[in-house]
Amino acid sequence: MIKMFMGEYHQKIDDKGRLTIPAKIRYELGDNFIVTRGLDGCLFIYKKETWDKLINTYQDLPNVKEARNFMRFFLSGANPQSFDKQGRINIVHPLIKYANLSKDVIVIGVGDRLEIWDNENWDKFINENEDNFSLMADNLFSQKLN
Repeated sequence: MIKMFMGEYHQKIDDKGRLTIPAKIRYELGDNFIVTRGLDGCLFIYKKETWDKLINTYQDLPNVKEARNFMRFFLSGANPQSFDKQGRINIVHPLIKYANLSKDVIVIGVGDRLEIWDNENWDKFINENEDNFSLMADNLFSQKLN
């Protein structure tokens, strides 16, 4: 059975950058994981095993400027993490700044990773994309459904 992250969890970050991760996600995430810059203005959280596979794939990229720049952006923000006794992670200031995180955040499951969004940015993303959801599904899956 393939295990995947899914769901939406409304959380808060304290003044020290600590974020509580819900217990059912902590279990699936494991003891060691990576938090890094994501795409579209959010943060990504990867299980250690998923991260290792991803990095192996990235190492096969050609040594061209676009690949080097992507790797700089993606890897320089990578921060190995584990949970404290209260089930919290500590998000470092550069990542908080990158994702423009305020006190109220949304943690969402997106298959092989979690994403952390600022609440307002998540609402904006949903509002901008909800009218296109059916079209996205048609474009991505129509061939597999027919």
